[in-house]
Amino acid sequence: MKKIHKTAQEWQEILPPETYYVAREHGTERPFSGALYNNKQKGIYRCACCGEALFTSESKFDSDTGWPSYFEPFNETCISEKRDHSHGMERVEVLCSVCDAHLGHVFPDGPRPTGLRYCINSVCLTFEASDA
Repeated sequence: MKKIHKTAQEWQEILPPETYYVAREHGTERPFSGALYNNKQKGIYRCACCGEALFTSESKFDSDTGWPSYFEPFNETCISEKRDHSHGMERVEVLCSVCDAHLGHVFPDGPRPTGLRYCINSVCLTFEASDA
């Protein structure tokens, strides 16, 4: 997998302001505000920064948390995880493996079969619909 490296200025020039803030500055979008939160179509969720496939509609579930949630990533290499000690909390940050975009966090309270909940900012994703 080839890594993508850009300067902050290069990312600012190609990303909408809210996507830049969340994905590149480790922000978060308001709960229940994301365009993909209630998306029920079949398809693939991709990184809004680089286009890497991150999640599928088959792993999406309604967590009622305000952000799109998934119980597993698209594959074992598309995301990376990092300990996050910000805001006085112990969490696990989820990043795109290709461009290091901040996507959200993963929690151990999801459904079977993994028991994980990848809580992802909608603004960090694009959606590619499929008929399959």
